[in-house]
Amino acid sequence: MAEVSDEPERWTQASVYPDMWLDPDEDPRDSAGVSPDGELATLQDYLKNYRLTLLMKCEGLDPEQLARRSVPPSTMSLLGLLRHLAEVERDWRGWLRPDDPTARLYGPSDGDFDGAVAEQAVVDGAYADLVREQTATDAALAEYPDLGVRVGKDGIAIREILVHRIEEYARHCGHADLLRECVDGRVGQ
Repeated sequence: MAEVSDEPERWTQASVYPDMWLDPDEDPRDSAGVSPDGELATLQDYLKNYRLTLLMKCEGLDPEQLARRSVPPSTMSLLGLLRHLAEVERDWRGWLRPDDPTARLYGPSDGDFDGAVAEQAVVDGAYADLVREQTATDAALAEYPDLGVRVGKDGIAIREILVHRIEEYARHCGHADLLRECVDGRVGQ
């Protein structure tokens, strides 16, 4: 007798390696080529690939699936991660400033997760906010080609901001792996 479970069956789209999200020739994160030259280009390449990974983990899901919470009492969801990363992109621009940071996008603490509800307008807004905030932060950081320059009221180095961005996306891509597997069983890097 088969056991009934609410857990989705694990699956992947990859046919070459069972632990991959896609087959290597279909992966938009071009890792087959030579890595970029220079520190800034390397940091930007890692950030680009983690950003793409997050979007890949959200791809093909409806608002209910994107807003689905992981494990109570956590409020974490894929939609919440999109909103959270838009919020922190804005926050990182505040680190460049000598004065107080700009207002939060989603209100009080954890508004980015608490407000991640299964509505198409919220999903559309989250994607638009993320693109806008990433673009603005990229543009602000492009004004500092010297990665050793210290900025803002805390005198943080531009290099540290870039590394922190990579760390934040990498950590949340790990969360996204687990969240996606909980939603529909899809696994892979």
